[in-house]
Amino acid sequence: MEATAPVKKDILFDFPQYPIGIRETYRDEYWKKKDPICRDRLWWRAQTFRHLVHLLPHQNILELGCGAGLFTEQLMKVSRGENPITALTFIEENIRPTHFTDQVEFINVFKHTDVLAGRQFDFIVAMDLLDSKNCAWLLQKIHDLLKPGGQVIFYESNPWNVMLKIRRLLGISDPRNLLSRRRLYELISELGFIRVFAVYNDFVFAPLTPRLIWLMRNLSIILENTARIQTLAGSILLRVQKPPRQVEHPPSSLADHPQLKGLVSVVIPCHNEEMNIPVLIYRLKGFYGEYLHEIIPVDDNSTDSTGEILRKMAAEDPLIRPVFRKPPNGVGRAIKDGIDASKGSYVLTMDCDFQHLLPELRDLFDAIAEGYDVAVGSRFSRHSVLLNYPVQKIIANRGFHSIAQILLRRKFRDLTNNLKLMRREVVNRLELTQPGFSVNAETGLQPLLMGFKLKEVPISWINRTPDMGVSSFHLMKVGGGYWEVLKQLWRKKRAGGFKGK
Repeated sequence: MEATAPVKKDILFDFPQYPIGIRETYRDEYWKKKDPICRDRLWWRAQTFRHLVHLLPHQNILELGCGAGLFTEQLMKVSRGENPITALTFIEENIRPTHFTDQVEFINVFKHTDVLAGRQFDFIVAMDLLDSKNCAWLLQKIHDLLKPGGQVIFYESNPWNVMLKIRRLLGISDPRNLLSRRRLYELISELGFIRVFAVYNDFVFAPLTPRLIWLMRNLSIILENTARIQTLAGSILLRVQKPPRQVEHPPSSLADHPQLKGLVSVVIPCHNEEMNIPVLIYRLKGFYGEYLHEIIPVDDNSTDSTGEILRKMAAEDPLIRPVFRKPPNGVGRAIKDGIDASKGSYVLTMDCDFQHLLPELRDLFDAIAEGYDVAVGSRFSRHSVLLNYPVQKIIANRGFHSIAQILLRRKFRDLTNNLKLMRREVVNRLELTQPGFSVNAETGLQPLLMGFKLKEVPISWINRTPDMGVSSFHLMKVGGGYWEVLKQLWRKKRAGGFKGK
C-alpha cells in the first residue's frame, strides 16, 4: 500500500480523511451487495440532481466521495458529456475507475492533497457522506469550494428509516453517525448557506423482491409527500445554495436539432402572470430561439399588468404574437385559442410557471427529433422530481390515470400536464371541448387514442416559490372536468370513433 502523503496545514482538505473514507467504503459495499436496484436508484438520483439544479452545458460539477464511480457513471449520462466532472475520493487505495471518460477528472486526496486549492465549482454533489464527526468541517470546505450562487445536493441516510432501525435492533453493525434533518438544517444555516431545502425521500427499501420493488416505486411518490409518514423515508435529500440568492446565467442555446429550426410555435396561457411572463419569454428565446417560429402568450382576461406587458413586448419583438381573450375565462379556452392562432409545424404548450425547468425541455425536442409525434413532460415518470407536491393532487392524478388506463386499454403514466410538444398533424386533429384545466387530459389522451406515437419524458415539479405568484389550480373545482373527458373518450372509443392516424 502506498504511504499516505503528509497532510499540510494550508491545503484545502487539512482534516484527516479516514472517517469520510469509511463512509465512502461502507456506502459502496452496501450498494454492490445489498441494493438490487442500485443502478436504477443512482440513475434516478442523477436525474434528480439534473432537474433540481436545472443543469446547463459547461457548468462544472464536483462529486465528493466518488468511490467506485457508480454514481459518477450516471452523472456522465445525464450531463450529456457537456459538463466537466471532478470525482474526488477519500479512500487511500482508490485508483481511477476504468469506465471514466475524459469528461471526468479523478482525484484521490491522499495522492493529490492540494489539487483543489483555489478552485471553485457550480455544483457539488455527494451520497451518504455527512457524519456527526465531520459534518461541520466538510460543509465549511464545501462552502469554500462553491462559486457564488453555487448549489449543493446531498443524499443522506435518514436516521428514522424503518429498515435502518430494524437492522440496528438486530445488532447489525453500522459505523455511521447519522444526522437528523433538523440537525442538518441547524449546521447549514450556521455556516451561511441560503435557500436550504431538505425533504424526506425514497421508500424503496432493501431487502426487496421484484413485486415489492414495483409496489414501493409506485407508492413512494405519495409517501414522500405525506406529512408524518414522509419522516420514515430511506433518505434525506438536501439542497442548499451559497449566497447570493439571485445568480444570472446568460442563456446559451440548447437548440440541438437543425431540422426544427424556425418551426416551433409556443402557446402560453396567462392569467395574472406579470411576474413570470417576461422572464419566461426572455429565457425561452435564449435557450431555444433558433427553434422558434412564434411565441403566443394568451392573456386570459388578466386583472394585473400582464396585458400591458405583453403589448409592450410584442411592439418590440415581432416573434411575440399575443392573443387577448374576451370573457368567459378558462385555461382550456386560452389553450384552444392559442393553438388555433399558431402557424408553426410544431406546437409547444406550457404554463407560465415553467420558467425554471426550461433546460429540461431539451428532452421534448429530442423526442420529436427521434420521430415521435407527441412529447409530454411527465411529472410521474420513474425519473421525475416532485417536491412539496400536494398529496391530494397526487392521489387524484394517480387515481385518474389508473382508471383511464383500464378504460382506454393503454399504458401511460402522466398525460395531463400542460407541457406538450406536438406535430402540426396532431394539433389539427385535436377536438378540444373543455373550458378549464381538464383540456390537458384531452391534449394528452386524444393523440394516444388516435394512434400517434407518443413519448413521456421526466420533468421536475417544485411548488411555486413566493416570487412566482400563486397557482390558479383548485382541485375541487376542476376535478369533474377530467372525469367528463374520460367518459367522453371511453364512449367514443367504444363507438369506434378513433380511426388512427
